[in-house]
Amino acid sequence: MTDTPAVIKLLNGCVDLHCHSGPNPFPRRIDHAEAGKDGERLGMRGVLVKSHHHNTVMDLLAMSDRLAKISTPVFGGITLNSMVGGINPQAVAMSLRMGGKAVWFPTFSAGRHIDCHPEGVGFPTASVEVPSSRVDIHQENGDLIPQVYEVLDLVKETGAMVTGGHMETESITQLFAAAKEKGVTRMLLNHPDYVIGADEAKCRELVGYGAFIEHETGFYDPEGTKKWDPKILLDWIEKIGPEHTVMASDLGQKDRPLPVDSYIRVATALLDLGLDERSLRRIFCDNPAFLLGLDD
Repeated sequence: MTDTPAVIKLLNGCVDLHCHSGPNPFPRRIDHAEAGKDGERLGMRGVLVKSHHHNTVMDLLAMSDRLAKISTPVFGGITLNSMVGGINPQAVAMSLRMGGKAVWFPTFSAGRHIDCHPEGVGFPTASVEVPSSRVDIHQENGDLIPQVYEVLDLVKETGAMVTGGHMETESITQLFAAAKEKGVTRMLLNHPDYVIGADEAKCRELVGYGAFIEHETGFYDPEGTKKWDPKILLDWIEKIGPEHTVMASDLGQKDRPLPVDSYIRVATALLDLGLDERSLRRIFCDNPAFLLGLDD
């Protein structure tokens, strides 16, 4: 088994693009400043904090005094669920122009998510009642609604990242095709084998538009939520290629592992299965750093 100090050294400068820290209507183990502090253990270059419910950029601005004392930068963005008005270019403009780095298309409000998790089954119970409704990105004729293009213009303007959220694969394909046409270069598919249901062929198609494929350490961590076999993850990496793959935690929730601990365990498992060190750094460090624009 690869020794932990060696893994920590290899992961130095990594990035987490999928941290669910608080504040949030769902119970969280850590807040955004604590997520940054956790990241210091690996010398993380960045943590991107995500809420299904609100624009996290404003959280970070309110925490600026605490964040200034932490060496790992923490970034925010906005998820286009019904709580922010759905596909709302005005909300996106505020988030990105005030420092946001990401736009997640509908997650909880996506039809695919609603079908997979009726009445929120499989997710934490919110501390307050948060109404939610379905958000669609299509007109009646199947074309994308005009607001999608307005959002993509804002993503291009600011150099931000766009993700397909929890939408079904054909909607994500339409979105990424439109994004590529607009000149957007930072696109991400979250957890293809959870909610999304994107197989290898679909992932390859999306990579053709310039997208990266994200997998979650929280799903493959033996102390995480699903405890999937890391051999499945290695198979994904080998089929899609480390040059198109990103690792993220999808952690921060109450009663779940800390992101850094999960990174160390899953990275160790991948190395023990034979993943080379260069590829490990590519999926944990280089690719996510590009998606956050850290080297611009």
